[in-house]
Amino acid sequence: MREARALGFDAIGFTAPGATGAAGKYFLEFLGSGGHGDMDWLAANPERRADPRVLWSGVRSIIMLGVNYGPDDSPLDILGRRSHGAISVYAQGDDYHDVIKKRLKILARWLAAMTGDEVKVFVDTAAVMEKPLAQAAGIGWQGKHTNLVSREFGSWLFLGAIYSATELPHDEGEADHCGSCNACQDICPTAAFPAPYKLDARRCISYLTIENKGPIPHEFRKAIGNRIYGCDDCLAVCPWNKFAQESREQKLAARDALRAPALAELARLDDAAFRALFTKSPVKRIGRDRFLRNVLIAIGNSGDANLADEARRLLDDASPLVRGAAVWALAQLLARDAFTALASRAGAEPDITVQQEWRAAAS
Repeated sequence: MREARALGFDAIGFTAPGATGAAGKYFLEFLGSGGHGDMDWLAANPERRADPRVLWSGVRSIIMLGVNYGPDDSPLDILGRRSHGAISVYAQGDDYHDVIKKRLKILARWLAAMTGDEVKVFVDTAAVMEKPLAQAAGIGWQGKHTNLVSREFGSWLFLGAIYSATELPHDEGEADHCGSCNACQDICPTAAFPAPYKLDARRCISYLTIENKGPIPHEFRKAIGNRIYGCDDCLAVCPWNKFAQESREQKLAARDALRAPALAELARLDDAAFRALFTKSPVKRIGRDRFLRNVLIAIGNSGDANLADEARRLLDDASPLVRGAAVWALAQLLARDAFTALASRAGAEPDITVQQEWRAAAS
């Protein structure tokens, strides 16, 4: 479709609303296992997500569209720079929801004018299983890491959908090309994949640093390393990325300030500075406190004793979430006697969870 290409879409495919096969069944099994963690929005009205016709009875065709956001370097390189934070590739530029939805609406209006039928647009904002639909539309396939893989763009496609009341010709679905490769499973720092094609989000670093609202469980803190917002490991290691292309969309390009930000600078962000730094970025939605929780976990993993002063200062932060993470970071960076000297303040700590952090760190 020339109109879609002109709007900056790199991939397009057409499918029927009932073409996702067993995806709905697998989704319900995923919910039944509790693998979605605290993402209650996934469990709300699951029948709508499992079958597009339940979400909108009038849908006759689904147009799946993709925008390439391929990075200009390997997302794995930053992991060795432990005094700097690793932000997921998708969040280093403008929020893709805003970028893509505007274009989808333009394309949908054109389609509605051409067909005379109603349309609806979705960009990860409703009960839509974008990845199974994209596979049914021939754009790519769901790999063993459960993300979409494209023969043309590797792991790096943002997806959007147009539901149409018009019966349109459908494309042939894409076959699975993972073969015997298990690279995405093997690289996961927290063993979030209990089996190929199955994800336990509760163990996933993206979930832990973004969706999780409370303290990060102790068992995963070391494995998080310097990942302060999301994780790209399973995407970046995919062999199909040898065919990937650097994104041509400037609004999705990485901002220099977010490529490898220094943890010391991030630890000093107040709410206003946080909002300014992450203007138009998806990072802003988790808020300053959860972000600093992540930064402090990375500081604790840095091995850089010079960062202890940043963590020590945050022991007096207004947020219990931040204070608790600061305790853990200091326990990793300070010598035992220096940490013990600080621990006297634990008795005056008003928050029970933070008191527990002090006790756990002292034990």
